[in-house]
Amino acid sequence: MPQFPESAPLRPEPDTGTTDSTLSERPDSPCIGICSTLFDEICQGCGRTATEVSNWVFFSDEEKQVVWERITREGTARRFRQG
Repeated sequence: MPQFPESAPLRPEPDTGTTDSTLSERPDSPCIGICSTLFDEICQGCGRTATEVSNWVFFSDEEKQVVWERITREGTARRFRQG
C-alpha cells in the first residue's frame, strides 16, 4: 500500500521571523473610546489629531507606526496615563 506524506497541520505555525512584534502586540487603533476631537485638535483620549482619527482606516502600516511612535513618546493622552 502506498504511503502518503503527512497532511499539513490545520493551523499553520506563525512566522516569527518576519513579523513585526510591535505591530502584533498592540491594537490597530489607539482609540480608547474617549474622543474629544469635536472640541480639541488633539484627542485627549488617544493623542491623535482630528485628521489622523478621521483618516486612520486609510493609513498604511508605516503611517500608523509613525503616529503610534509620536503619541507614545508624547505620552500625554489618557491612553498612557495610570489610573
